[in-house]
Amino acid sequence: MSLIIRPAVRSDATQILTFITELADYERARHEVVASVADIEHSLFDEGSTVHSLVCERDGVAIGFAVYFYSYSTWLGRNGIYLEDLYVTPQQRGDGAGRSLLRHIAREAVANGCGRLEWSVLDWNEPAIGFYQSLGAEAQDEWVRYRLDGERLRQFAEG
Repeated sequence: MSLIIRPAVRSDATQILTFITELADYERARHEVVASVADIEHSLFDEGSTVHSLVCERDGVAIGFAVYFYSYSTWLGRNGIYLEDLYVTPQQRGDGAGRSLLRHIAREAVANGCGRLEWSVLDWNEPAIGFYQSLGAEAQDEWVRYRLDGERLRQFAEG
């Protein structure tokens, strides 16, 4: 079976949103997906977008995607890449598609002199944790992630 990883294009927006929704269902957070196809088109494909996206296809059928962006490490004095989402449909897992997507991004990071490739995983997602550990990735247990969003973000900004 032929596996192809390619940059996503505007016409992939509907498929990407479908994958986002499937991932959110798996992560027990479907209710948090408020993005529309127009949001995906704007944020990923409009001029000035700082977000990158890939589509993974097997035999011409989209089976997964990745969304990532460049970050910066003051400690390294170099850019990094933050992987926002990596998803392969359940029926296509275990055949190397996820590894290929992640390797594609890792190669981009190395080619661009990045110092790191980072992502987050839910602490209960044992299959993903096992997959990432099999690649040699290490958990960063000493860091706690914080977030301001929605009304709390607006209130703080107006502060």
